[in-house]
Amino acid sequence: MTQAAAAASDAAPAPGAVPAPGTAATRVLHLRFHPPAGTSTLGEDVYAGLLALLGEVTPVVQALPPDAALADVRGSLRYFGRTAAELAALIRVRALARHGTDCTVGVAANPLLARMAGRGGPPGAVRVLPEEPEAVAAFLAGQPAEALDGVGSATAELLARYGLDTVGRIADAPLGTLQRLLGAAAGRRLRERARGVDPAPVTPNAPARSVGAERRFDRDELDPARQRRALLSLTDELGARLRGDRLAARSLTLVVRYADRSTTTRTRALPEATAHTAALTDAAYRMHAALGLQRARVRAVSLRAEGLIGAELAAHQLALDPADERARRLEEVTDRARALFGPTAAGPAGLLGAA
Repeated sequence: MTQAAAAASDAAPAPGAVPAPGTAATRVLHLRFHPPAGTSTLGEDVYAGLLALLGEVTPVVQALPPDAALADVRGSLRYFGRTAAELAALIRVRALARHGTDCTVGVAANPLLARMAGRGGPPGAVRVLPEEPEAVAAFLAGQPAEALDGVGSATAELLARYGLDTVGRIADAPLGTLQRLLGAAAGRRLRERARGVDPAPVTPNAPARSVGAERRFDRDELDPARQRRALLSLTDELGARLRGDRLAARSLTLVVRYADRSTTTRTRALPEATAHTAALTDAAYRMHAALGLQRARVRAVSLRAEGLIGAELAAHQLALDPADERARRLEEVTDRARALFGPTAAGPAGLLGAA
């Protein structure tokens, strides 16, 4: 097999196209929808309609707001008598006919490879990556390190200093080397991704537009420390909910309600989409400090996590800070404890003794 044949290719989006080799396991579609002509965004109604369209083909649809989705068509291949690439072409035609919306589709054996196969493709492209190991390895080999989910610019620079500037070189590197550079868990995850391994299934869900929570004070609150404690309680709750739903927020909105019933609203875009409580807390504290509420009588504070996307799409910078990695591991332990013993089983130390 030649390198060109092994790489993800644009499948002709016409009915009757020649099936790609090995289509039995090539069954995950990653679809990125493009706004209709004359608009800059899809709009929630159009996006909901596109998800419903996907539901006509397979019930296993994972919404990735605001403009993408994953679909596992394994159970639909025999029913429709089509390959995964042909189903992608069918979806594209229906999206154009009903919503005036074109899409770019990556077709592969798992969500990671499907996203990578379709990445950068023009509207109308249906890019198929066959599932044979040789084809996957050839496709990944020449990709830059940053093409892998979770590799940001800082991690890519670190890897490049050790000659690991392509996915192929990362895949061939000893596991111990990657773990010494990035930590045990992060090094293992990176090596798996570099070899095209993605155990995460396509998880059916509904697109959450936002997640919010509010804390009302027993009396009008002037103490900034108590206000910050309320914010910590909110970010702890929001972070746990986002992680439980496998979502990440791209922005955070703070609403402060005063004794005279007036409100102040501030929104901050997060440096990266996240469900990490510490990152949400830092953003909330910064917005609160910027308001300068030295003598304001605060009745309630609320936070809303917005711009939600699937957690697997959040381009988290792989941990280069041991303290950050420890904090995230502790977060995982806390989530498991709460799942077993209830939401009050564990929490931030800053909330100890809260009234």
